[in-house]
Amino acid sequence: MSTLVIGGAGYIGAHVVRLLLHRGEDVVVVDDLSTGAAHRVGEATLVELDVAGPDAQESLELVMRERGVTSVIHFAAKKQVGESVARPTWYYRQNIGGLANVLAAMEGTGVSNMIFSSSAAVYGMPPVEVVTEGTDCRPINPYGETKLVGEWMLADCERAWGLRWAGLRYFNVAGAGWPELGDPAVLNLVPMVLDRLARGERPKIFGDDYPTPDGTCIRDYIHVLDLAHAHLAAMDHLSSDAELTEHVFNVGTGTGASVREVIDAIGEASGLDVTADVEPRRAGDPPQLIAAPDLIRDVLSWKAEHGLADIIRSAWEAWQAGPRRIG
Repeated sequence: MSTLVIGGAGYIGAHVVRLLLHRGEDVVVVDDLSTGAAHRVGEATLVELDVAGPDAQESLELVMRERGVTSVIHFAAKKQVGESVARPTWYYRQNIGGLANVLAAMEGTGVSNMIFSSSAAVYGMPPVEVVTEGTDCRPINPYGETKLVGEWMLADCERAWGLRWAGLRYFNVAGAGWPELGDPAVLNLVPMVLDRLARGERPKIFGDDYPTPDGTCIRDYIHVLDLAHAHLAAMDHLSSDAELTEHVFNVGTGTGASVREVIDAIGEASGLDVTADVEPRRAGDPPQLIAAPDLIRDVLSWKAEHGLADIIRSAWEAWQAGPRRIG
């Protein structure tokens, strides 16, 4: 019996792989290493494979049979919003095509449990400040659309052949569980600020005239290690005999931090001057987006343990352990 982690060499996936290994699980990772790194998977078996490729279903079925896979955790996806707008057909081919191959392989081998990396992007720009799983899903870009379609596919497979599944809608993931597993990409606020500081430049704030206490956007930041534990809680729930009455779960803290508060926290953790330049607003940024985490707490008995200070401190330690150490 083993767990197949697709995209397990990436930022979030590597944290889940490490937690699974720590509790003695047999883990096999499938990753194309386009954004991940082989050294991140530790003692897990690594199979280099693009799940959106032409022969992916057959290769996945072989892995599932040979390794006695009983659960799949699916992280692999392209996730840059701007890129998805510029290349929508490619995003659908990668994210939806890849998921279709995985689900077909699961059906063909009788593997019935899947945890799917979804996203708060499925909500788009909701007309509420605190988002529940019942909030209307109206994604505003192809990336968010692929995540919502992915949830639909899982629900369809549940009806067709009995898939047991959970979709975790991530909010703003940051931090590091271990310094060597920091976020390697410069796509989100915390690494973007650290990247600019490493280049001797000021951080940027896109808009300081929003209807929030300090004028900057407010988001719900979740520690990547808390998020990883949420995956294990979901996997254990699927593996039990529990009736699955809920399938999608917000993964957040229920509290928000503004862009300026995050930048100030980076200054406190690093001791650096984080005076920011204010730029015009970016199109499509809602003033506030916070998760209601009640459902995941009630159903999966999970809640976040780390606050913003922990997130930023761990992100700073991970940055300083990497190749672009500051100072």
